[in-house]
Amino acid sequence: MSRPAAPLQGMAYALAGFAVFSLHDALIKALGAGYSVFQIIFFATLFSFVPITVTMLADRRVDTFRPNNPGLVLLRSGLMVGSMVSAFYAFSQLPLTEVYTLLFTFPLLVTALSVPLLGEVVRAQRWAAVGIGLIGVLIVLRPGMSALTLGHLAALTAAVCSALATILVRKIGNSERSAVLILYPMLLGALAMGAMQPLVYRPPELVHLGMMALVGVMSFAAQHLIIQAYRAAPPAVVSPIQYSQIVWATLLGAVLFGERPDGWVALGAGIIIASGLFVVWRESRANVSTRSPVLRAANPRPDAGPSPAPKGPALEPDR
Repeated sequence: MSRPAAPLQGMAYALAGFAVFSLHDALIKALGAGYSVFQIIFFATLFSFVPITVTMLADRRVDTFRPNNPGLVLLRSGLMVGSMVSAFYAFSQLPLTEVYTLLFTFPLLVTALSVPLLGEVVRAQRWAAVGIGLIGVLIVLRPGMSALTLGHLAALTAAVCSALATILVRKIGNSERSAVLILYPMLLGALAMGAMQPLVYRPPELVHLGMMALVGVMSFAAQHLIIQAYRAAPPAVVSPIQYSQIVWATLLGAVLFGERPDGWVALGAGIIIASGLFVVWRESRANVSTRSPVLRAANPRPDAGPSPAPKGPALEPDR
């Protein structure tokens, strides 16, 4: 029997979860000044293994970790690791607000990719939102007017990898346990990042090791809060709250790193966020989307677990 919806409780969980993720990203940026992203991810993953493993072992519904779709689970795991590496690198190189702005292309990418990969029918209004959102990306990047860096490419790569991983969850989510979808990206990430340590390892100071541990613990805590949010409230209520991270990014960037986003970034961010919100709103309407790929991507973060959102009935195509 499903729980009754509690929108205010869900919003509170979501606000707290995305605030923790923003602090988590600020820690990554601070650590990125002195350590390779491969080392940060490796130690953060090791420390996050403890609470995640305890949680999974306590769940009596988890009876096996064998995937039913091993090839697709491995592909999704690789995409999530690639997205995490790209996002962590972007945070270490760019202002927080700028990274979030480019990561927020996620719902637009999911909408576009859901057509060839999921058979979703997307009509003119959502395509228009995708096009307008891409204009916002061009405003942020200003090709030919400002220097494009590997950090910008990394942020966009993280968004693309997260979108593709989300599409895969929509294809295999009904046949795979959540524990499988959580565990395999962690294992692959730990193995891949561990293999890189001989090339990038730098003995961390105790305080920095503590910060890496905090990154792992905060990732788990934020995921848990956001999962609780989606259990308490409908996706249409929770999903837009992800954009609260732009407020946290602006505040943390200013206070901790002396960052001041310029007017072009603010304008581009506004356009991208408005486009993403429109896509979420369209998918939340009855008889619009056959699969609701954006709404049911409960957490677009590259270091997030699978969507806990309930699976709705099939709907009519977008009009």
